Amino acid sequence: MEPIDRILMMLRERKVDQQDFAKAIGVRKQTVSEWKSGKTKSYLKYINQIAEYFDVSVDYLLGASKKSRPGEDDELIEYLEQLKNRPEMRMLFNISKDATKEDVEKAVRIIEALRK
Repeated sequence: MEPIDRILMMLRERKVDQQDFAKAIGVRKQTVSEWKSGKTKSYLKYINQIAEYFDVSVDYLLGASKKSRPGEDDELIEYLEQLKNRPEMRMLFNISKDATKEDVEKAVRIIEALRK
């Protein structure tokens, strides 16, 4: 994933207005539009301000790390990646959100039996 893709993803996820974001990091709204369209990669000059704005690491923005923050849980990151990339895992999560511990344990036993 390119840095601009991560930036745009975080803007969408956090429902941040492009103009507010531009003002916060010290660029014009048009500059952010140019980044978005691929016209320029000048966002690299502002990577530290962008990381600070989103409270993530520069490594995360540059794609050198899946962790957005130092010390983040690797197992949690892997789990979230599975939820993101596998629709059947999302389906399983959605139907089990309100399940009791006993319900989940029973489901695990059933899935384990099916896998054998």
